[in-house]
Amino acid sequence: MPDLRYERFTDGHYAIFTMDRPGRLNAQGLTMRQELREALDEFAADPEMRVGIVTGEGRAFSAGADLKEMSTQSGSRAALTEEQRIEGYRGNQPFGRNPKPIIAAVNGLAIGAGMERAADCDIRIASTQAYFGLFEVKRGILANYAINNLSRVMPYNEAVYLMLTGDTLSVEDAHRLGFVHEVLEPDKLMPRAVAIAEMIGANAPLAVEGTKAVAQFWRRYGLEESMHLTASVGHRVLSSEDAAEGPKAFAEKRPPVWQGK
Repeated sequence: MPDLRYERFTDGHYAIFTMDRPGRLNAQGLTMRQELREALDEFAADPEMRVGIVTGEGRAFSAGADLKEMSTQSGSRAALTEEQRIEGYRGNQPFGRNPKPIIAAVNGLAIGAGMERAADCDIRIASTQAYFGLFEVKRGILANYAINNLSRVMPYNEAVYLMLTGDTLSVEDAHRLGFVHEVLEPDKLMPRAVAIAEMIGANAPLAVEGTKAVAQFWRRYGLEESMHLTASVGHRVLSSEDAAEGPKAFAEKRPPVWQGK
């Protein structure tokens, strides 16, 4: 069974990308990321598709990166070159870099890379059952996407607070801060996402893509320089003993023992 479902709705010119690992709270492993890249390439090349919606199956949008999978990969991450690390950070932006607009329909918890996946979308709406958080510092790793991007979609001090504390952001506060455009009851979430997609899809495709291109240029201004700095800092952090300890402790269901090295 695939980890990601891709469905096309030609009448409304939209597609739905559903993260489909409900037993793992839609944790993002290598398979899901590969399937998402393939689906997005197909979506971008399809003239019938003008808008995308991303959501999660079950009670979660996404619990973030698959830490159990990460616990076996710490050595391989440390061996990457700087250019490979930078390209990895670019790969963490699959929706922002797509030429067509993407709506996040956040149906439940969105933490770590789950919150970052929502942040990478152009429009975010959320269920009353949703909440957000960036728990990477609790695992000895970096919120790679959020470090470079989160303060571009919400106030800087609020973004830094989340990244440094690992605290939880309620859906009400996410709406108050402008991170979420709209909060809806669970049964109204996808109908509203579809309604927004159909409004966008009814507009002139070139005008829509042009609007996103210019808006993304503004949002991404200076981002390449930021990613180069992240690659340098990230190498030091992600090759540390703590970066291996965090995911390992999570997989073993025990508190981490930090060494600061």
